[in-house]
Formats: sequence, C-alpha cells, structure tokens
Amino acid sequence: MSLSERLSPHQPAALAILRIMTALLFIEHGTQKLFGFPPAPYAITTLFFVAGIIELVGGTLILLGLFTRPVAFLLSGEMAIAYFTVHMPINFFPANNQGDGAILFCFIFLFLVFAGPGEWALDNRQRR
Repeated sequence: MSLSERLSPHQPAALAILRIMTALLFIEHGTQKLFGFPPAPYAITTLFFVAGIIELVGGTLILLGLFTRPVAFLLSGEMAIAYFTVHMPINFFPANNQGDGAILFCFIFLFLVFAGPGEWALDNRQRR
C-alpha cells in the first residue's frame, strides 16, 4: 500500500486539525484587540476593535465548525482587507511588512470555504 493510500483516509481529521489550530490562533488576535491579552504592540483604534469582534466571534465559530463555509468566506475577506490596508502600505514585501500571518489566514480561510470543516464539526451533525 502506498503512502498516499495510507494517509488519504485521515484527510478529514487532518482538515479538522488545520481548522481548529487556525481558529485558536485567530481567536488570540481577537482577544488581543478586545481584552489586551496578550498585550498588543500597537494602539487599538475603532477599526481594530471591530476587527477584534469579527476575529473573536468568527474564530469561535470556525473552532466549533459551525457555519464554517460562510464564516470562513467572511474571515478570508477580512484578512485580505487587513493585508491591503494595514500591511501593504508599510512595504511591498510580506517579510518586511509583517503581513505573512494575514496572507496565510486569508488563504487558509479561503481553502475552508471550498474544503468544508473536516471532522469534529457542528456543521456535520445530522439534521432531524
């Protein structure tokens, strides 16, 4: 049996782990903006406060696997806007403007729009 054949059955669980870990990291950005934990290295403006609400609520929904596709679409868009409004004006290169995280979050959330939540998601429960 090839490596691909042995690993393929575990794809839904691996997708769920990617979703859960991404959500936990994303929630941290929301708590940083809303509650100052961990301490933010920048001033919190009204725009950052609104972003914090989106990140905390959206991250929690992604963590639970609830409304995964529409929430991931919204969060992907938020991260694209964050990159182009906050990071891109600093410098063109992501390595120089600290925009790597925003880009990765954007594309992981975009991937979840198409791939779905994987295993261990409330989206997977049977509707009766």
